[in-house]
Amino acid sequence: MAYRVVQNGYKGRVDSQAAGQADTGDVDALTSAVLTASRLLVAVSARSLAMAEERVTLPQFRMLVVLASHGETKLVALADALAVNPSTALRMVERLSSAGLVSRRVNPASRREVVLRLTPAGQQIVDDVTARRRQEIAAIVRRMAPRHREGLIRALRAFTDAGNEPAEQSRDLVPLGWE
Repeated sequence: MAYRVVQNGYKGRVDSQAAGQADTGDVDALTSAVLTASRLLVAVSARSLAMAEERVTLPQFRMLVVLASHGETKLVALADALAVNPSTALRMVERLSSAGLVSRRVNPASRREVVLRLTPAGQQIVDDVTARRRQEIAAIVRRMAPRHREGLIRALRAFTDAGNEPAEQSRDLVPLGWE
């Protein structure tokens, strides 16, 4: 037996077959809603990155975000986090290092390894893009009714938990990137 909440909030028992049919419709409707919302979020992300595009490409920005969230990182771990080959990651690191956005140093624990970290200039790009993104998202959220905001918080937390996305870090400007 499964339970289904009807409009008035009453939880009533329904048979599994009916629950599966309701779940399919709910999943389809929710999937459509998430896809629509994701278009909005992609547009917000693109606008927030527009000013930084003079200095970095989207894949390079992704690398900066990963470094910002992980701190000092080995090349292989960085490539894994970005889901790219180490050779691809190395080429990106070389470009970002030449631009003064990433620094490299020999790992004192293993002299054969190189560790990477953001420079202050690289961190500034991440912070600026994130600040613009936060401002635009906040403006959208302010236009929502308070009761919808509360529901959205719960729904998005459940969604990100289901996708194994880590919760936002505690610092003021958190990189909103991909991992």
